[in-house]
Amino acid sequence: MENVLSVAIGAGIGLIGVMFGSWFTTRRQDRMWLREQKLKAGVAFNAAVVQLIDYLRETRLSDDGAGGNELAGRMQEARSALFLLCADDTVDLANALARRVWTSRPSEGREDRRAEHRETVELLRRFTQQLRQEIART
Repeated sequence: MENVLSVAIGAGIGLIGVMFGSWFTTRRQDRMWLREQKLKAGVAFNAAVVQLIDYLRETRLSDDGAGGNELAGRMQEARSALFLLCADDTVDLANALARRVWTSRPSEGREDRRAEHRETVELLRRFTQQLRQEIART
């Protein structure tokens, strides 16, 4: 009887260990998946924003035809993924950056518009840094 009880206790402890190990592994895989999805969305958003900023330095969205609209669509798609995956601080910066890009005007050598461009690039840097910190915490 004593041997059966020892075996049952050992088996119970082993089963609990397996359950905890499985739970920890699943949580780790979930975090890794979330980190990967945030990274993909952030890279897509950054790439679309940079391309759109460069594109809009010479023209406006309403004047451009299909090229700018495609870039804007890619930016919006990536921003939607960020909304679903990221914390409020990161989403707020993505919103601010998207609004800033939407109002971009061709620089045409004007100092005030070049200053706007520099501010947009600085906002992009802040967004990238915020996203990097969030991914590191995930």
